[in-house]
Amino acid sequence: MHANFFTFILGGFQSAGGWVMWLILGVGFVILGFMIERFWYLFIKCGMNSSPFMSQVSVCLKAGDFDKAIKLAFSINTPLAKVVRVILENRSKGAKYIQKIVDEVFLTEVPKIASNINLLNMLANLATLVGLLGTVYGLLETFNAIANVPAAQRAQALAAGIAIAMSATLMGLSVAAPTILLHGFINRKAENLVVELDEKSAKLINLIEE
Repeated sequence: MHANFFTFILGGFQSAGGWVMWLILGVGFVILGFMIERFWYLFIKCGMNSSPFMSQVSVCLKAGDFDKAIKLAFSINTPLAKVVRVILENRSKGAKYIQKIVDEVFLTEVPKIASNINLLNMLANLATLVGLLGTVYGLLETFNAIANVPAAQRAQALAAGIAIAMSATLMGLSVAAPTILLHGFINRKAENLVVELDEKSAKLINLIEE
């Protein structure tokens, strides 16, 4: 089954509709680039470092070493670290002022968390539509075979047109379906990071106000 799938896809690249297959493949590589960047930023840079970072900050605060906690926040370039840093640097200026500058950090950092995620959904739709374009092209080739190709060659021409239509559809869906699935997964992670950022900033503000 797997061999037939890949043989069919490769046949699509070698057919008259190969240009559609290359377009979909190009969209697939763009999606892959965005996926790698988002996974690295959300799951590795922001996700893996948050718990150890907050544990170290907590240890510093319990020891009353605010300067060390601030240096630690400067050493890590994540939205959470930036929020922690501005809270600790302005801890003596009152909760209202601290909340104001935290909101300013949110305005710059939350868009970074959500960056390029909606593009994945758009590109998945684009892959589907390009696949549909190939389907229409294959059907046009099929109708042309019915109308213009000699009877002796008609069956082969019909098969070629149908193969173009089906391989383009298969290629488009093969790119779009996993992209939509992973888009939901990545979007959920981004939402969780924003909630975590809001929750931990509120807890830290309450902690230093005590």
